[in-house]
Amino acid sequence: MPKNRNTFSSPAVWWRRGLARAVHRGWQWVQEAGAVTGDRPGRLSFRRIGAGTRLAFPQGTVFGEPWIELGEHCIIAEQVTLTAGMMPGLDLGPDPILTLGDGVVLGRGSHVIADTRVTIGSDTYCGPYVYITSTNHSYDDPHEPVGKQWPRTDPVSIGPGCWLGTGAVILPGARLGRNVVVAAGAVVRGEVPDHSVVAGAPARVVRRWDEAGGWQPPLRTPAPVPIPEGVTPEQLRALAELEKELPQAGARPGTVVGERGRRLEAATPGPDRAQSSKGR
Repeated sequence: MPKNRNTFSSPAVWWRRGLARAVHRGWQWVQEAGAVTGDRPGRLSFRRIGAGTRLAFPQGTVFGEPWIELGEHCIIAEQVTLTAGMMPGLDLGPDPILTLGDGVVLGRGSHVIADTRVTIGSDTYCGPYVYITSTNHSYDDPHEPVGKQWPRTDPVSIGPGCWLGTGAVILPGARLGRNVVVAAGAVVRGEVPDHSVVAGAPARVVRRWDEAGGWQPPLRTPAPVPIPEGVTPEQLRALAELEKELPQAGARPGTVVGERGRRLEAATPGPDRAQSSKGR
């Protein structure tokens, strides 16, 4: 039988712990130093980088930067590919090819391939591994390998306020309206109207909103209750306790949401209470 040893006090263990901490701290430093912003563009000479926009390190493939415009406060996650033109070194003319509006979020590993005009509207959020392209392979000639045939290009337009789920694919010629939801894994082509939800491959509209009838078909769950301004951390903790209590007591989801809203309203200082508290 081997003798008992306190492995946690072994010098080798402490050395490995110290090395792990050093590696993590070093990687954090590299990520910070390698991030691209308007103040620190590094080797990337974008046509425009708005204030507050940041490309996380490591970046994916990036070329054609003089024809790429990034709005303000965009978040470009790690390993995101941004390209303008079919290959580096091309003269693409005087106008931008790829434009991101303000507040656009591109999730980790996403690709935006703009061989012709691609625009993404403000406050559009993309989950990880979203693929947006203005170019697709052609297969007109049955005797020639598909990869050797000249591709087709068609501009892509994504309206403001959209949400593109993980792994969604936006094909050439797609035109998404305002506040469109694209389900995870959907393959979108053609025109998608404002305030609609699309899913499937090829994607089709599965839900729409209009002024007269609201959402059709109706939403299956009640709308979330936003947290009002002025709610304290203590009140949020009490709300978390409520979330635990009501389901255990057999309350329906709608009851939970309604009770949550009532408690938040009661906990939030109203105009009269705020005025009286100022006078104290």
